Amino acid sequence: MFLVDNILLSPVRGIVWVSREIANAAQQELVDQAESITTELSELYMMLETGRITEAEFDAQEGELLDRLDEVQGDGTVAANEEKDGDNGRWHIYNSEHDRAGLLAETVSASPPVRG
Repeated sequence: MFLVDNILLSPVRGIVWVSREIANAAQQELVDQAESITTELSELYMMLETGRITEAEFDAQEGELLDRLDEVQGDGTVAANEEKDGDNGRWHIYNSEHDRAGLLAETVSASPPVRG
């Protein structure tokens, strides 16, 4: 019976594996983009400090880079924040660490008190 189950479920497992790999690759691409933008910001600060660009040029370029960074970080937060609840086996997806902390606080406060 287990052999038949494995044979029947193997296409589904393959699709799930491929989906996870695609999600991981997309997440890694977002991380790489964020690191690239952060490096560009560091270089921009160095150019301002050394006097190679003016304050106005710095402000314009910094605004563009920060907007791009916000877009990249805003797109990657949902896919990266999922966690399996060990007690009941359910999956939770968090939109941010703030949501995760709030949900955990609600879970802890909603737990019945331990009686000794």
